[in-house]
Amino acid sequence: MDRDRDEELLRGRVYGTDFDDPHPGPRPGRTYAELVGGPLDGLLLDITGWTPQEIATGTALMTEIGQFGAGGRALYGPRPGDAGRWDWCGDVP
Repeated sequence: MDRDRDEELLRGRVYGTDFDDPHPGPRPGRTYAELVGGPLDGLLLDITGWTPQEIATGTALMTEIGQFGAGGRALYGPRPGDAGRWDWCGDVP
């Protein structure tokens, strides 16, 4: 990643951190993907320890602010050519 992108990521909030967490941003030594579009736009997803297959598959992330409300999930997958950004693919119940 380039330096501007690194600095941008350091300002982000990590998916799954508590709202009252005094340090909701990324931690050193971890690997993150930026979520792009959809209800979780702008959050960082900690993919540290994920296998290449898990990364290629993407994930369904719980969210209360998606199309299906509480209990719904937002689908995200890696952007072709830019694994550091995961694009929103839609919502599921």
